[in-house]
Amino acid sequence: MHLPDLHPGLLQGIGMTSQRTRNRMVERLAYQGIRDQRVLEVMTRAPRHLFLDEALSHRAYEDTSLPIGHGQTLSRPWIVARMSELVVQAEPTRVLEIGTGSGYQTLILSRLVEELWSVERINALHRRAGERLRLLEAGNVQLRLADGGHGWPEAVPFDVILLTACASEMPMPLLAQLADGGVMIAPVADKGGRQWLVRVRRNGNQFERERLEPVRFVPLLEGVIR
Repeated sequence: MHLPDLHPGLLQGIGMTSQRTRNRMVERLAYQGIRDQRVLEVMTRAPRHLFLDEALSHRAYEDTSLPIGHGQTLSRPWIVARMSELVVQAEPTRVLEIGTGSGYQTLILSRLVEELWSVERINALHRRAGERLRLLEAGNVQLRLADGGHGWPEAVPFDVILLTACASEMPMPLLAQLADGGVMIAPVADKGGRQWLVRVRRNGNQFERERLEPVRFVPLLEGVIR
């Protein structure tokens, strides 16, 4: 699918990608406990089907994660909504996302915060996400192809850092890029291999950690794939 040539019908969605289907997804999110109306409104308008290969677009508004290639997935709508809700609760201006992936979570955040930086390690995903985000006029997003474990040192400090892949432990180089009072939201594996969504708040040189709920993400990996 060559994104710049999308016609208006495909952009808006038809059939299983229609606005009606998207509305049902958002109603389900509200029933599942997503309360922030800003998040629900943005997800009502965001065309999730454009962030999948055309063969999978008819499944875009199902409550499931879906493959995007290169061993990566587009998270299920609930986890995107939940993580977005946690981001906006911090009332941030500057946000760093580690793991652009398809760009869907990036798009949602771009509609909710003033300034967004997003890092992706796989070049094919980085390029395609950039095409989608330009098409959808996400003009407040800066993208970078890099190892996400290094963050974005030139743009520090960040009010929120969001990881969209599971770390084996809290990455200290990223915590160091938080502003005082800033928050990191990340999936982290415990010693038994179970994954938990964790929120860490920085207070000076101290970090207060709160475990929220069980999740399932692909692992956070090192290096860049060009």
